[in-house]
Amino acid sequence: MMEPQRNEHPHHLVHRATGGRFIAEALVAHGVDTAFCVPGESYLEVLDALYDYQDTINVVTCRHENGASFMAEAYGKLTGRVGVCMVTRGPGACNASIGVHTAFQDSSPMVLLVGHVRREDIGREAFQEVDFEQMFAPLAKAVRMIKEASTAAADVAWAFDTALSGRQGPVVLVMPEDMLRESAEAAVPVPMPQPHAKMDAGDLERIHRRLMDAKQPMVILGGSRWTEKARADILKFAENMDLPVCCSMRRLDIFDNTHPCFVGEMGIAPNPHLVERIKKCDLLLVIGARIGEMTSQGYTLLDSESSQHKLVHIHTDPGELGRVFPTAIGVSCTPETFSEAAVKLSRAPDRWAGWRAHARADYDAWRRPDPVPGPLDLGHAMMKLDEVLPDDAIISVDAGNYTGWAQRFLTYGGKRRFIGPTNGAMGYGVPGGVGAGAVFPDRQVIVFVGDGGFGMTGQEIATAVQQKQRLVILVMNNGIYGTIRMHQEREYPERTIATHLHNPDYAVLARANGAYGDVVETTAQFLPALESALAADGVAVLDVRYDANIITTRTTLDAIRKAAKHSS
Repeated sequence: MMEPQRNEHPHHLVHRATGGRFIAEALVAHGVDTAFCVPGESYLEVLDALYDYQDTINVVTCRHENGASFMAEAYGKLTGRVGVCMVTRGPGACNASIGVHTAFQDSSPMVLLVGHVRREDIGREAFQEVDFEQMFAPLAKAVRMIKEASTAAADVAWAFDTALSGRQGPVVLVMPEDMLRESAEAAVPVPMPQPHAKMDAGDLERIHRRLMDAKQPMVILGGSRWTEKARADILKFAENMDLPVCCSMRRLDIFDNTHPCFVGEMGIAPNPHLVERIKKCDLLLVIGARIGEMTSQGYTLLDSESSQHKLVHIHTDPGELGRVFPTAIGVSCTPETFSEAAVKLSRAPDRWAGWRAHARADYDAWRRPDPVPGPLDLGHAMMKLDEVLPDDAIISVDAGNYTGWAQRFLTYGGKRRFIGPTNGAMGYGVPGGVGAGAVFPDRQVIVFVGDGGFGMTGQEIATAVQQKQRLVILVMNNGIYGTIRMHQEREYPERTIATHLHNPDYAVLARANGAYGDVVETTAQFLPALESALAADGVAVLDVRYDANIITTRTTLDAIRKAAKHSS
């Protein structure tokens, strides 16, 4: 037997334990305070070991593995720490795979622990057996099966390190049930701190010269690994330089939206004036973002000719540099590393002050709501919501056209946070809000979810009630799968099929779950209902019913249908 390492925490000593207990001890050693799960018989030993750590780790019991995985992703997105999800084999892992894909495309640190069949039964198509290494290979950053109890804690340490390093993302650990019961001698590795490299002085000088030579620069912020310090430094850098700054799709909270340098979001259906400004700028500084399909407007924002002359790309993963567009300068470093160095650069000339001011004026004009048909003016309602929300509120959105109301009319940054699936996964909103509530129980969480998305994971309101969270859920209820109906009317006007929804009374459903419930159908009803929901100091659901014709913040189904028929 090896001699224990006396200078370490007792949990890091060499000792005998089961594989399941080593995994629990490794989670504690890595500072995990919350784990989201749907329990399963394939990993009972992990659950039993966590029984002894209930004062350390809050094990959140969820109603569906899809919801549990979204919660873990939201945890990672909000904290920068690893979100942990535990599910059983086969169906459980398949249900959780949507959250894994979301964490991969959103670059969120996450570890999925999956129970598995006995090692001797692998390859026999045992009960609920799936080849997880093949299944998760294209969905996760890495996949590993824990083959021996003696390596279980070390494998957890590897998973955490992999999830947090470089371009962050999800890691899947597969746990054969007999390995979890097996006893072995091992030590729990001490977590390794992530390296914090300094910005190369030569790279910084080249970027500075480019900025000094530019006449119409633009900045896009996005991706993950934005610490509070990085947010503060990048705001000071933009302020010093008087630079116009926008955020990539659903990364609105990186930069204070109320600051004069903020000019909008490059997501789905962005401000056309902002798109044109980015196309005509002579320097595009992209920090943290991948310049993916949505942010690049279907890869039309740049072309190979222009990007190699004006694109300066900062990204944690060197493999992302030049992957989508050629760069004039490409630097691999974290947002914090870049912003810490950039904040010290000298102030830029005033020659682009007007350029920045006009871009901000375009943003301010874009935020003014247009008149909409029907008794509920959603733009007006959102402006009221923006006024009454606490400065440290957290907003979680699902996927769908209606999210435009929250993204266009609410303001983020500073202490106010915003989370949503950049991969467009439906069903994210409610679990994302529950994940946020688990991280920040004292902050007000607001969820925007469509009637379609609520039908997928809305049952997690029961989880929020059980966890005694402060959660206000706005179910944007128009009786259709709105985004798909919009595409149908654009491509096949008046030939709609499979997009109508028969919905329950969501206020009654909320009350059945022990939450507050109310219905909103007019502009006058919105603010009083919202104030009552906020005062409920628990879980509240507002059934926000509005005309399906109001399909986006800018147009109607009638207008889309008319244009489609005219063009045909």
